[in-house]
Amino acid sequence: MLSAAFLDHLRSIVGPQGYLDRPDDVAPYVVDHRKLYHGATPMVLRPDSTAQVSAILRACHEARVGVVPVGGNTGYCGGATPSADGSQIVLSLARMRRVRAVDPHNYTMIAEAGCVLADVQAAAAAVDRLFPLSLGSEGSCQLGGNLSTNAGGTAVLRYGMMRDLVLGLEVVLPDGRVLDALKSLRKDNTGYDLRDLFIGAEGTLGVITAAAIKLFSRPVNIVTAFVAVPDPQAAVALLSRLRSSTGDLISTFELVPRIGIDLVTQHIPQTSDPFDERYDWYVLVEVGAGKHVTSLRDAMENELASAIEASEAINAVFAESEAQREALWRLRETIPEAQRLDGASIKHDISITTTKLPRFIVEGSAAILEIAPRGRIVAYGHLGDGNLHFNVNQSHDQPADEFLALAPRIHRAVHDLVARYSGSFSAEHGIGQLKRDELVRYKDPVAVELMRSIKRTLDPHGIMNPGKVL
Repeated sequence: MLSAAFLDHLRSIVGPQGYLDRPDDVAPYVVDHRKLYHGATPMVLRPDSTAQVSAILRACHEARVGVVPVGGNTGYCGGATPSADGSQIVLSLARMRRVRAVDPHNYTMIAEAGCVLADVQAAAAAVDRLFPLSLGSEGSCQLGGNLSTNAGGTAVLRYGMMRDLVLGLEVVLPDGRVLDALKSLRKDNTGYDLRDLFIGAEGTLGVITAAAIKLFSRPVNIVTAFVAVPDPQAAVALLSRLRSSTGDLISTFELVPRIGIDLVTQHIPQTSDPFDERYDWYVLVEVGAGKHVTSLRDAMENELASAIEASEAINAVFAESEAQREALWRLRETIPEAQRLDGASIKHDISITTTKLPRFIVEGSAAILEIAPRGRIVAYGHLGDGNLHFNVNQSHDQPADEFLALAPRIHRAVHDLVARYSGSFSAEHGIGQLKRDELVRYKDPVAVELMRSIKRTLDPHGIMNPGKVL
């Protein structure tokens, strides 16, 4: 147990507004988003400056006390949940939510790690710029969490992962030293790129306190379509066609199965099937350009007509208003919530080259149904960048505990198949504590040893987010 004197010292660093220690206040910080993990902590620290973060880590480094950084706590892998023994401190950067600088001419912004993603997007929009990272949890997830997990989302096809959107970082190291690499430069060849060590490290190497991020021109001419396709193979062909015809202006290309539409329209209020007929597969496509591109809608209509003639598509509807656009997006973005409301599910966050995904869906579905014959495959997600949420829901006539008992066998079958396809078992959700064993099993052994070496070098006492990733 942590001593009262040590806890008092931490309180003195952050002041009376900078900590939570009442059980009711601490409770939301010790359970993960999916309620898979439950921990304990005597205190949640809420610093309001980099200097306070530095002092906290210096104290914990000297006392050999574990520190668990938390953002919006929207992760899927238990990466921000402390251990159950109450020996670790939780560190929330929610009070560090200042936008330090916006430079619309340099197309950059410097923002602190506690900024909610939606607020970062709004700050960019206020100067007629775009920060393109877009997630279902953008109203609550924080920039620091996005950085620490290398978040993906629905616009990766055009703009890349979070790693691709960062120019510089400010990071507090485990011993309290501050790495000031917060430059808004696009070219800086001055040795090792230390920035990339901390993006995707899930708080195991240090605490990101601020970032210099890229902004983009804000698309004002946006075309959104919901397209029925014969199968995933046709969807891949359609993607290739549209990328070529638009000059890579596609920001979104999301695969949605029939069961996804059924789950959403059954469980999510104010949703409806955009077609009168039922189809097996759909894609949500969004293309955006500046004011000068006025023929984008015509080009999309012509290409989709050609795609229908080539059997790459069956039918399509376009959003004619912002309300209709939001309705189409709601069909895609609420699939996870609809799955939860429908019952137990076993989830996978895999990535494979787009060309191979259709064959993987067939083989992966067969492998799952061999183990769980009554399961319902829910395969959806970011087809444009090869990331599929390859899930299976319980049948309503099967008890949840009986179904969930099959999870280890299903995970092994799916991840083994992913490995045979030279894919990844964690495309955008990270490792946390959920997938530590999978990392050792599937990642190159040399890569794992290098990761361990970096961890030992930067965090010799192992205080940073103990038990996560490695």
